[in-house]
Amino acid sequence: MIGTRTPRVATVRKDGTAMDEVEWGPVGYLIVEFPGARMTGEGLQELVALTDSGTIRILDLAFVLKEADGSVSALEINDLDGDGAFDLTVFEGASSSLLGEHDLREAGDVLTDGSAAAILLYENRWAAPFVHALRRNGAELVAAGFIPLDDIAEALDATEAAG
Repeated sequence: MIGTRTPRVATVRKDGTAMDEVEWGPVGYLIVEFPGARMTGEGLQELVALTDSGTIRILDLAFVLKEADGSVSALEINDLDGDGAFDLTVFEGASSSLLGEHDLREAGDVLTDGSAAAILLYENRWAAPFVHALRRNGAELVAAGFIPLDDIAEALDATEAAG
């Protein structure tokens, strides 16, 4: 999939003509588990808002189901909330093909049997100008990551108890 090096790519306009090379922001992923495979579509509006504001760019959005026997399969999600409308129309075509079968199986490894998950691969557009400025001066983004909120809360609780 994607390494830690920030890629320089030539982007293409909708009419097929090339744009100047642009810097990407850091690329990340999220795997969101839905216990019991209950997906309601809640939160999609926030994802749309992040995309519309230019905060992130969706590179891939995929869904998987982990069966009770542990097998993992890709899901086609048309109507998350059961209202008869296709909830993900806005994300149609949001696929760079960076997420492959191996990635979907690997995501399934962290899921509870009988659950489903959304896998989001995204670019942090907000950071692109910052990263670009650093790279112009020879710096290179070599790592990025997330700290789980539970770990932050635990550390804050420990600090508070010690102080």
